[in-house]
Amino acid sequence: MTAAYESVPFSELLHRPAATARRLEAVRALRLRRRDDEDLALIRVDQLEQNTTVVDFTSRLLAGLVRGGNVAILREVLPDALPWSTFLPKDDLDSFVGELVSTAQGAAALDNLTPLALLLTQWRHSAEIYADPALHAALTREPEGDLGPVPAPETTA
Repeated sequence: MTAAYESVPFSELLHRPAATARRLEAVRALRLRRRDDEDLALIRVDQLEQNTTVVDFTSRLLAGLVRGGNVAILREVLPDALPWSTFLPKDDLDSFVGELVSTAQGAAALDNLTPLALLLTQWRHSAEIYADPALHAALTREPEGDLGPVPAPETTA
């Protein structure tokens, strides 16, 4: 295999399904570009199973490091994997590591990486806030005075 993935129009799969599927012999996945919707990925089942195995291994490795009392090592190497994590304060970094391990394990158990991707996105946004002192100040300062009445929520019958 020469590349991780190749990008092809979705219509190519529709018009030449066998030829398009054969392209998976040269790449791990095909990115199917669609005009009016999100792109799709076409991969072989053995590649999906390999990906799942790697995620499961990684989540168990992280959990083992934490359980074995090696959180300091994990904190030390985390910036290599996630450079933005350097902007997180120590207490937040500790919270992030704990959430990362438990979420990675849960995501691997479900064969669903969405919770892990969401967690990484959320913590990255937190790091962006900490990295910008003006933004951090604006988001963390107490409001001045009374903010006024709060309307009652609408009820649905």
